[in-house]
Amino acid sequence: MTTAVDRRARGAVMALFVVNGATYNSLVPRFPALRDGLGLSNAELGTAIAAFPAAALLLGVLAGPLVARFGSGRVAASVSLLGALLLPLVAVAPGWWALAAALFVLGVTDAWTDAAMNAQGLVVQERYGRSIINGLHATWSIAAVGAGLLGAGAAGLGVPIGWHLTAVAVVLVVVSALAWVFVVPDPPHAPESPSGSGGVRSVLRSRPAVVGLLAIAGLMVCSGAVEDSSASWGAVYLRDDLGAGAFVAGLPFVAFQVFMTAGRIGGDRVVDRFGAARVARLGALVAAVALAVALLVAHPVAAVVGWSLAGLGVATLFPLAFAAAGTVPGVRPGDGIAVVGFLARLGFLVTPPVIGAIADASSVGTGLLLVPVAALGAAVLARSLRARPSS
Repeated sequence: MTTAVDRRARGAVMALFVVNGATYNSLVPRFPALRDGLGLSNAELGTAIAAFPAAALLLGVLAGPLVARFGSGRVAASVSLLGALLLPLVAVAPGWWALAAALFVLGVTDAWTDAAMNAQGLVVQERYGRSIINGLHATWSIAAVGAGLLGAGAAGLGVPIGWHLTAVAVVLVVVSALAWVFVVPDPPHAPESPSGSGGVRSVLRSRPAVVGLLAIAGLMVCSGAVEDSSASWGAVYLRDDLGAGAFVAGLPFVAFQVFMTAGRIGGDRVVDRFGAARVARLGALVAAVALAVALLVAHPVAAVVGWSLAGLGVATLFPLAFAAAGTVPGVRPGDGIAVVGFLARLGFLVTPPVIGAIADASSVGTGLLLVPVAALGAAVLARSLRARPSS
């Protein structure tokens, strides 16, 4: 039986997912304006943007100790508020170094919020006694798409980037502050290691924990390869290999996002009924078959349908992987989530260049054949999502 406190806590964690989904994605449509305003080349802009994921790789694992010290809800709300405050500073960066530095700090806040809000989501899910994590990630997806559309509209209307990002920041700061009021404390956990200490070093001393987290991270890398394929290569594949026009070439990404969001909205009920591992395995297999058939048919309609089904298939994989990482025996939830997030980001840096290298040597379609293979890998690794007995 859920209480009013539980319902407010769920609303608070949903708000945190909204803020995280909207913060960086509000900035993405304004990158051309930032580039032109600072007189940067495309290469200079690209290296400045690279500071965002680099920050997550360098400092993201520190989220675990922060969550253990201050609590997942307080960390998520505080750091998301800080990230929102940084948005207007990005807009007024006077040069390349300032832009890269602002994006680096924004990347740190994004990584820490990501780990903390997922840990808080698991706390609330435990209070509910049923799966809610997929719905939280659906909230993130909706916020990300909405922020991107708002940014694109502001750019199209000629709204100054500073005014746009300041207005967004004000709203997100208020939402973060309200969430801070209603988050709930983390429950006490058993000591994470024989020494009673936590952190990444204690995780590395536990072989079962390492194996479990590596399997979950591998699942996330495979799922991420499927997700990234629609964004990074969908339009290129339809344009270069299939001769589609600009509008049709953009449909794979849109279709993927729409169906992934729909899958997350309904994912919790399906997971409660059939179990996380079974749902993930079946979904990954659907994605593998859909994309393999689409690439073999080699037609724009088949590609759009294939990525649509792939989005539906992998919709629950990331939420379920974070949930599993937060319940690995002997590992604090914040540490587990931070570690798999770090490892998954390493994989995300490798997959696009590999596909690109194959595309240069042969064709984009040939390079994309790695994507259904990755989906099959996710199906194999879905067993890592099985519920574990508490230690």
